[in-house]
Amino acid sequence: MPETPAAIPEGAGPSRADVVIVGGGSAGLATAASLRERNRSLDIVVIEPRTEHDYQPGWTMVGGGVFDAKDPRRPEASVMPAGVRWIKGAVASFEPERDTVTLEDGSTVGYRALVVAPGIALDWAGVDGLVETLGRNGVTSNYSYETAPYTWELVQSLRGGTALFSQPPMPIKCAGAPQKAMYLSCDHWQRQGVLKDIDVQFHNAGGVLFGVKEFVPPLMAYVDRYGIDLQFESTLVAVDGSDRTATFRERGGEITKSFHMIHVTPPQKAPAFVAHSPLANEAGYVDVDQTTLQHIRYANVFGLGDGGSTPNAKTMAAARKQAPIVAENLLSMLAGKTPMALYDGYGSCPLTVERGKILLAEFGYGGKLLPSFPKWIIEGTRPQRLSWLLKSEGLPWIYWNGMLKGREWMAHPEHRQAA
Repeated sequence: MPETPAAIPEGAGPSRADVVIVGGGSAGLATAASLRERNRSLDIVVIEPRTEHDYQPGWTMVGGGVFDAKDPRRPEASVMPAGVRWIKGAVASFEPERDTVTLEDGSTVGYRALVVAPGIALDWAGVDGLVETLGRNGVTSNYSYETAPYTWELVQSLRGGTALFSQPPMPIKCAGAPQKAMYLSCDHWQRQGVLKDIDVQFHNAGGVLFGVKEFVPPLMAYVDRYGIDLQFESTLVAVDGSDRTATFRERGGEITKSFHMIHVTPPQKAPAFVAHSPLANEAGYVDVDQTTLQHIRYANVFGLGDGGSTPNAKTMAAARKQAPIVAENLLSMLAGKTPMALYDGYGSCPLTVERGKILLAEFGYGGKLLPSFPKWIIEGTRPQRLSWLLKSEGLPWIYWNGMLKGREWMAHPEHRQAA
């Protein structure tokens, strides 16, 4: 068995590496693994402060009572690719003109190439009162490992009253997740015969149910089936847990509603250490070319995952496709060649519309449908049992045993034509 990399504390790490990867989440580790598969002589450093690694798509299934809370989590050391060096620390700043990153303890690491995959920051404080009441008083979120089990607890105990579900302004990671939580909850209440006694409301800061029009009709069929009250252009701004009220900003002003449970999707933004760096675009995200994932201004810098500026859906599936592209283009750059691997904006959102059925939404830039399977296997605009099995059984296995191991099943990059 390959030796599991041991964490190196801040200040004790190497002063330089061939490749420095900022972020040991899905995108960062997948890129490290893809690079190792292509060139085992590279000296690769991953900088990541967390000791636990989460398969975040599993949190929805925890909140729906399908997975146990421990299923989507493993020790970070156990998923770190063999042969890389892991600095257990956090980056404070970037100095791309000097090819260095500075850690929070003041130490620096130099590089020949930099990969920035920091994820996206969940702004829990962006909703007044949320931090103080999250995880109690009927206030929950599947966007937190700690509170996803509380979602299922609330769903099981609710027999009547008002259930609110919120979605903040874009961008957010997995834009379908707020709906997934709602549909799985409604399915349980319907099976228990209590849905008729529950007022279910979906407060969406946006103006449409889903951003790709082909998937709206099948989703609306479930909205009608469950009797969900859709409230568009309605943004959650405050929660009072003790009073069990939530305040929303709408076109006509603010409105306060009582609830028995509320599932909150927090506002999200670029991590501060990226947003305040030379690598950021105006919105704070790593400013990369949307096809090559190479930085717009610094040729030896690449960005991917939720922290990148690409205008695709921020999903795990997007990172799975992006990692091999970054690996190939980074190696081309180091060899003095033009990056040729291209990203088409692919993302996937397996929408759990009921327990046992999923609408597998796969699409790229501009909402172009990009199905992975022939229609006779999986029809993406129709909820299917096979899609559920893919989500509940196939994708977690592929994640742990494929994506994080550099095995690029159904993720091989497309390439531009040579001139």
